[in-house]
Amino acid sequence: MATETILSIFLGVGLAASVGFRVFLPLFALSLASYFGVWELNENWQWIGGLVAVLTLGVATLLEIFAYFIPWFDNLLDSISIPLAAMAGTAVMVSTVTDLDPVITWSLAIIAGGGTATAIKSAGATGRLASTATTGGLANPVLATVETGTAIVVTAASIFAPILAAVLVIIILVIIFRIYRSFRPRSKT
Repeated sequence: MATETILSIFLGVGLAASVGFRVFLPLFALSLASYFGVWELNENWQWIGGLVAVLTLGVATLLEIFAYFIPWFDNLLDSISIPLAAMAGTAVMVSTVTDLDPVITWSLAIIAGGGTATAIKSAGATGRLASTATTGGLANPVLATVETGTAIVVTAASIFAPILAAVLVIIILVIIFRIYRSFRPRSKT
């Protein structure tokens, strides 16, 4: 497998993880990267690098970021963002992976892209719901800031240092898994 193919997989996984934090931000960044020639997309996905896509995804990104700062509305947004994250995670993965058979590309996109995005988005939605229940939504803007910051860092790493992004994704998934395990009821022996 060529180095370019491996890097394209790391890019896709990193962007899919970022989609789990903010659906439109990684798509916007990918659109900008393609528009400015930083990263080349698959032939069928080059429209993402067009000016209309850049502008549309830019507006959607701003709206999404600010919407998450409105307590209670952020929980409503999470309910529609989980399926969107699955689709967007799959899309960023399939649009970036190069030189693989379409069956392998789509399998990777659905499992690694959509699965990673959904896992992270679901964990974030659960955390926000818990925050709303325990703080009346007062801590939700703090969570929104952390999520947006994480999305920016992982997205930038994905585009400019895909190997670092893959490492960050593994760390994020381990943290989520550990948090999940800490809340799971222990069986009595």
